[in-house]
Amino acid sequence: MKEVVLHVYDVTNSGSEKTNNTILQINRIFKDRIGLGGIFHSAIQVFGDEEWSFGFCEQGSGVFSCPPGRNPMYTYRERIVLGETNCSIFKVNQVLRELGQAWPGHSYDLFSKNCNHFCDSFCERLGVPKIPGWVNRFANAGDTAMVVAGNAAFRLRQAKTEIVTASKVAYRFMAGLASNSQATPESLSNSNRGSPRFQGVWFKNLMSVGAKPSSSSNSEIPDETDDAPLHCQNSSELLQQISRQNS
Repeated sequence: MKEVVLHVYDVTNSGSEKTNNTILQINRIFKDRIGLGGIFHSAIQVFGDEEWSFGFCEQGSGVFSCPPGRNPMYTYRERIVLGETNCSIFKVNQVLRELGQAWPGHSYDLFSKNCNHFCDSFCERLGVPKIPGWVNRFANAGDTAMVVAGNAAFRLRQAKTEIVTASKVAYRFMAGLASNSQATPESLSNSNRGSPRFQGVWFKNLMSVGAKPSSSSNSEIPDETDDAPLHCQNSSELLQQISRQNS
């Protein structure tokens, strides 16, 4: 039996400190405050001193490794033990070879085939539970809708103001991310630029709890957001600052 560990990062690889600060604020509101989810990168560690994940590249496999918790493109968040696998090191290496062939870098898609989907697939092959739903909730629109309608409904009603404001920021960030160049393993392919899937599916589900942006919010996506202090006394104050910066 060997321990399987999930490593979670905040996606702070935009190249802009302003945008990265906004991402951290989004994650604090959606994950830490509301418990819904956020914008995260994930990787799996089993046997040895490497974590394994998936990202975009033009040629070859998108599966790559780095020292645990040391991916230089992101901000490390936490370590989660998912369980123990009965697979031998030989079997794990075989699984990684097969995944490397099945997950070419050019097939990367933010909403249907990202690093978190890879980790789920890897965990399934290892015979351990999949990653927590909150890690990939922004990509899994159907899962978001289920949470909104189900167990989290009461908490979301209490946090309606936070949902309305923060979802606009998340929408703008994700739509802007889809138009970035393919500069890193976690970047998007050109086919995702201005992705209607995000606008028509993921954001539509968030609108079910009143998070509907104005028409100007849909059409105007800023390239950067203004700097915002990270030491606000409460989430309402933080949301007001984010809203002013992104209006």
